[in-house]
Amino acid sequence: MRSKFIVIEGLEGSGKTSARSLVIETLRGLGVTDIVETREPGGTALAEKLRSLILDLKATGDEVITAKAEVLMFYAARTQLVETVIKPALARGAWVVGDRHDLSTQAYQGGGRQIDPQMLSTLRDTVLGDFAPDLTLYLDVTPEVGLTRARARGALDRIEQESLDFFNRTRARYQALAAADSRIRTIDATQPLEQVGQQIRTLLINWVQEQA
Repeated sequence: MRSKFIVIEGLEGSGKTSARSLVIETLRGLGVTDIVETREPGGTALAEKLRSLILDLKATGDEVITAKAEVLMFYAARTQLVETVIKPALARGAWVVGDRHDLSTQAYQGGGRQIDPQMLSTLRDTVLGDFAPDLTLYLDVTPEVGLTRARARGALDRIEQESLDFFNRTRARYQALAAADSRIRTIDATQPLEQVGQQIRTLLINWVQEQA
């Protein structure tokens, strides 16, 4: 079976880190040994610098990052990661498991920031073409639950400090996009961790068997 690109998506506090570990563990149990882990924004030296500019509250001093500048930095980081890490890994036969990809931009910037969807579609098509994950696991959680979990981890980054309305819009956009794309599978991440994990494991095993 050819290599696959699997992405974990969701709001802050949805459990993406735990889900990614479980996906990798499950894939290894299915015999997949060559696995590359990525995160967005980030994953290369340049992309990590852009991540700091985007998320670090102190990175730009008093200068406010505009919504359009923010989305362009996300795409700059993404294309660097895709072209220098993800595509080469897939080409050599490795599987790639990512923490976030383009769906995040469509949801956060399209929903939360309310950037024109046409602009985002044009950017996506220009930067990524027809490149997309083979499977996306969207961990659906309410902003109230997710942000409570995120605060328990420690200090919030620049985007995590946005308003509840921002995250409600982001979640609504995630849900709409997931409902319209069969490659995106939604998981109720408000369930107990054990149930979430079992749902992820079952879904992934069935999906991999379908690809064989």
